[in-house]
Amino acid sequence: MIKLDQQYWQERYTKNSIGWDLGKVSTPLKNYINQLTDKDISILIPGAGNAHEAEYLFNSGFKNITILDIASSPIKYAKEKIALPCSNFVQQDYFDHNGKYDLILEQTFFCALEPCFRESYIKKTHQLLNDNGRLAGVLFNFENKLNGPPFGGIITEYIKLFESHFKIIIMESCYNSVKERQDKEIFIKLMKKK
Repeated sequence: MIKLDQQYWQERYTKNSIGWDLGKVSTPLKNYINQLTDKDISILIPGAGNAHEAEYLFNSGFKNITILDIASSPIKYAKEKIALPCSNFVQQDYFDHNGKYDLILEQTFFCALEPCFRESYIKKTHQLLNDNGRLAGVLFNFENKLNGPPFGGIITEYIKLFESHFKIIIMESCYNSVKERQDKEIFIKLMKKK
């Protein structure tokens, strides 16, 4: 299997081989962000890529946003379009990151990780969230054939993975996906368990 490391992801961005990038904030995340009322919450976007969600958050009045990606190209691109301090842009492996957040916004980063890292992702996400912190966003909804990324999954599998560390508030098929992702996305809203 290909090693999904910094070099792999950097090459994908350099070659513009980023078919998952919609070129804008995804509809499920846009609608979720529109419901957030506390503009002061601390938000982490791991595997932020070209940071369309971060840009939308910023333009909606959120300023406490950390944009994290393992590759340098998307971080550089995000810095050019979002007027946040340099410290808000972090080029780092998610599993090496430290901090505390009220919300971790998931835009299929989980599905970019090899499935063997899923439990580690869940533990790390739990660790990075404040008490009553939330993990919200989108996971891919298709049988995992292990030939990704992206790597898929189904709701019953995701429930088993997340329920030990998170209270599942919402985990259901997205009703508002863009046409090309219709029936291929699951919206999640989870709360950290103590």
